[in-house]
Amino acid sequence: MPLRHFLIACLRPLVCAFCVSGFSIQGHAQNTDPFPTPLSKKGLQVQMVDDALALGVHHAAVNVSLGALFQLGEKPGELRFDAGYLASLDKQVKPLSDAGVVVYFILLAYPTGDAAKDAVLLHPARRKDGKFNIAAFNTATAEGLSLYRSLISLLAERYSGAHPEHGRVWGYIVGNEVDSHWMWYNLGNAPMTQVASEYEKAVRATHEEVSKHSAHGRVYLSFDHHWNTSMPGISAEEACKGRDLLDTFAKLARERGDFEWHVAHHPYPDDLGNPRTWLDKAALPNVDSPHITFKNLEVACDYMKRPELLWQGQPRRIILSEQGIHCLAAPEGAELQAAGYAYAWEKVTRQAGIDALIWHRHVDHAHEGGLRLGLWENQAGSIATPGKKREIYGLFLKAGTPEWTDLAKKYLPIVGLKSWDELK
Repeated sequence: MPLRHFLIACLRPLVCAFCVSGFSIQGHAQNTDPFPTPLSKKGLQVQMVDDALALGVHHAAVNVSLGALFQLGEKPGELRFDAGYLASLDKQVKPLSDAGVVVYFILLAYPTGDAAKDAVLLHPARRKDGKFNIAAFNTATAEGLSLYRSLISLLAERYSGAHPEHGRVWGYIVGNEVDSHWMWYNLGNAPMTQVASEYEKAVRATHEEVSKHSAHGRVYLSFDHHWNTSMPGISAEEACKGRDLLDTFAKLARERGDFEWHVAHHPYPDDLGNPRTWLDKAALPNVDSPHITFKNLEVACDYMKRPELLWQGQPRRIILSEQGIHCLAAPEGAELQAAGYAYAWEKVTRQAGIDALIWHRHVDHAHEGGLRLGLWENQAGSIATPGKKREIYGLFLKAGTPEWTDLAKKYLPIVGLKSWDELK
């Protein structure tokens, strides 16, 4: 079905309509406001907006399912945007951005169960049995890439600042943990060079569509904590080293015409179930470290200073867009989780190359492999209904405030330090 020229309408209710040519949303003139510089690096993947604002966050990440944004129309060439889903995004974005919070969208391609939609949205080389969490975007076909561009253009125009009633989004994180693509950006069995090539097309398209509407909006590559190693237990065509993927992506981008992109790292501890990240053995203070965790964030910052990675003579920026510390189901669990956050915060504040520490999670989630990462416990029997606050909640509240120093010092003996100034 040719999808290059069509009429887009909005579903539930019909509140807006866009005339689209070649999947490019026609909207307001480009916004030229500079990228904001918040007073703090404190951020959160937000579940409860009011609570996030009470906690004083300056950065917020919001998941966006691109498959939930649209339906294919009954007529050939017709696409319908879902106004209900867009309104749900508005309810998250607007109060945050109105309060001066820098909002980032995490762009994801979940299988929808609709074969026709998935054929255009998801990468055609994805695993056919569906045993993955998130697929790669369809950058392999003209129709898929055009659809992707139209969805990004819709978001970029709506949240460019031209429509205050919707709110403002500044950052667009493309996919999730692409170095571990078998689970988090599935495009089937693929060598690292193919992964890099397909991912570069998606990131470039995102940059081009965002920059049409927001001159200084930013796009980010997504990596987990695997640096000079890859996810264990699977093949080299199912996961790759983060460092190699970064280098190959950058080389391809230069060859195809360099553009502005930045990095979103997930520096979880070596063992996601162990809150003692300060003891990580695979986080070494050198470029060949197997992992990038909270313990050795300076390695990532130093690496981005390499000449071949610079953008307009400056290192590309890093945000930490998803990471958390597990609360053990033990008497010392809450204190160790809080100590891990204190350690992470003190490390991040010392890294000039890192703009944001966006915490995961706001509330424990029952379907997260037994991990309890939340500032809040979830209610017994619920998936993510907030129960009671943990010790980390009060510490998080004071991060970036004058009260932080006195509150955080109690955790120094736990992490084996006499002063936070011992950290790099």
